[in-house]
Amino acid sequence: MADRFYTPDLLSPGEWTLSGPDAHHMTTVRRFVPGDAVVLFNGDGGEYPAEVVAIGKKQVTLQILRRDAVCREVPFPVVVGSALPKGDRTDYLIEKLVEVGCTRFVPLITERSVVIPKENTLAKLERQVIEASKQCGRNVLMQIAPPRLWAEFVHLADLPEVKYVLHTIGGETPQALGGGVVFAVGPEGGFSAAEVSAATIAGWRVASFGPRVLRVETAALVVAAWAADRQ
Repeated sequence: MADRFYTPDLLSPGEWTLSGPDAHHMTTVRRFVPGDAVVLFNGDGGEYPAEVVAIGKKQVTLQILRRDAVCREVPFPVVVGSALPKGDRTDYLIEKLVEVGCTRFVPLITERSVVIPKENTLAKLERQVIEASKQCGRNVLMQIAPPRLWAEFVHLADLPEVKYVLHTIGGETPQALGGGVVFAVGPEGGFSAAEVSAATIAGWRVASFGPRVLRVETAALVVAAWAADRQ
């Protein structure tokens, strides 16, 4: 696969100029030269093979050859709502959710949350989504939703119909999916009994993936991979 570069711009066949950090990376780090091939994507579901035409100090001129409709997406929504783990484990969490095909991630604020999302959290997570998408070949970006309090999240109207909250006590084994699924993953201390009760009252089912207690990022990755494998 050719080197992939992301832009939020509309793309179409013809000459186009890349600027900003990706242009710097292309010229200074990777030392591309005219004639080299790259692939552009902007999240619209396609990818755009292109050729380097000219190199400037702060920009690169490219000739976009065509738009290829290349789909590498799971054919139904896979939503993960999760408390954020500590440190760089959040970066790992986002990277792997993108790789396995998760379509939306919702940072959760729960009773036992250790990490509370800050104002710049969303921008950081979105950058991680782009970097992971470059690597794994996805042409649709996983959505990063605004942080939600648990009481808000369990009542969101735009979630898939099949809803599971992960719990280490008395959970069922998730069953085959229909039109999509949402999983809720708690913080290091898990969901409180009151939070689990609130979810079940709202129509959620309690699920478990075995007797072992998993880290936040491990649990989120396991459920997303399980769901994506049901396509």
